[in-house]
Amino acid sequence: MRIAGFKSRMTAGEMLSGTFVKTPDIRVIEVLAQSGLDFLCLDAEHSPFGRNEMDACLAMACALDMPMFIRVPSGAPEAILAALDCGAVGVVVPHVDSVAKAEAVARAARFGPGGRGFAGSTRWAGYATRPMGEVLAKDVQTIVIAQIEEPAGVDAVAEIAAVPGIDALFAGPGDLSVSYGETVVGSEALTRALAAIGAAARQHGKTYVTWVSDAATAAEWAPHGMTMFVVASEHSWIRSGAAEVARGIRSIAP
Repeated sequence: MRIAGFKSRMTAGEMLSGTFVKTPDIRVIEVLAQSGLDFLCLDAEHSPFGRNEMDACLAMACALDMPMFIRVPSGAPEAILAALDCGAVGVVVPHVDSVAKAEAVARAARFGPGGRGFAGSTRWAGYATRPMGEVLAKDVQTIVIAQIEEPAGVDAVAEIAAVPGIDALFAGPGDLSVSYGETVVGSEALTRALAAIGAAARQHGKTYVTWVSDAATAAEWAPHGMTMFVVASEHSWIRSGAAEVARGIRSIAP
């Protein structure tokens, strides 16, 4: 019951690991579901996922009971609706830099006036096999993660964290570094931003999420309060694994 229990694990503060999925192929999901990772995050913001590819990958994730988020291209209601109807446990929404954006995202992800549109014949709703009340009751399982990746978002992060329906804050270290005029991750400005986001998450009882390149960085940053880590991507792991083998073969004495 990995999908059904994921939000409880997240809100309880378990240390959770996942990765970005950049390749639109169901076999990537099938392999990563065997890895021991707690969740996957399909990156529809920066990778070539159309609606059909997203739907197919979510079908595989649901069949394997693998929790999967969608990082949507934007906070547009139609992007959020598509991800959730296809069966995502939640959405990661980029560039949430104001309370107004946070409120709009939270509203678009949940049923109610001006919110998520209802359809009974979707994967999320069991393809018309569940009564409306049961489908609506699933609303509490939806997870909305606001990505904080600009200075304006850091400045407003306490107010963003206070918005009902925002379940977690995601510090985007790459975009934050670029926004602060840096060319590498690890500046003092980034450290201050990570601390500010962590303080807001603690104050309002929200999960703190970030991207890291490896487990060592996760351990270094964990004192800021992060408990959920998106680690690299399958692109990085394919390349690093292949490079390690290549180095090993070259090192064999003739």
